[in-house]
Amino acid sequence: MKKQLIAGNWKMNGSLQSNAALVSALAAGVSNARCQVAVCVPAPYLAQVQSRVAGTRIDLGAQDVSQHEAGAYTGEVSATMLREFATRYCLVGHSERRQYHGEADATVAVKAQRVLAAGITPIVCVGETLAEREAGRTEEVVKRQLAAVIHANGHCISEVVVAYEPVWAIGTGKTASPEQAQQVHAVLRAQLHAATEHSDRMLILYGGSMNAANAAQLLSQPDIDGGLVGGASLKAADFLTIIAAAR
Repeated sequence: MKKQLIAGNWKMNGSLQSNAALVSALAAGVSNARCQVAVCVPAPYLAQVQSRVAGTRIDLGAQDVSQHEAGAYTGEVSATMLREFATRYCLVGHSERRQYHGEADATVAVKAQRVLAAGITPIVCVGETLAEREAGRTEEVVKRQLAAVIHANGHCISEVVVAYEPVWAIGTGKTASPEQAQQVHAVLRAQLHAATEHSDRMLILYGGSMNAANAAQLLSQPDIDGGLVGGASLKAADFLTIIAAAR
């Protein structure tokens, strides 16, 4: 059986002092975890967290990557640079990047390509807004977003992790019901199955306000292979409770 993945997304939070305390608490609590564990941290803290997770059960993740390999792109961080910090995962196409930075499906697909070429696993985020869900367009939207990545990455798609994050449930305290989440995960699983014979080994995470109270029920769904955890990943006790609920 494939192991589930619980990945924390710190977003734009943290400090040298608080990071050290959080990672120390997590490292002490994950030694017997049944699942895979990762933390996706702001770029300035990659070096600090790399040194602190070394030798633990925790993998390092980044929150974004440039679509360019190198050059005059001030403020951008390339996949090659991320690789130098032993980065295992990188978020690609998070809804906040799509919404606030205008990232189109094609841009997300290229970013996934760059990450894969650097030997890093992209966590490709897809999800619908509240307006799109209410209009009955959820399946159309998530399939379109994922199709762009499949088209650009061909046979390498089996190396990708997918995260379904309903935009209306991110940071709002609202959560898709286990049944709603499972329904979309099943759609994504079928789309991946049509694209690669290795779809059964691929992970599809749920990423909409997963917390200590709802994690067990969400993670018990047949097509939910883990979680992309936001606010709860900043609290060691809550994040460890979610990890303990995973398999």
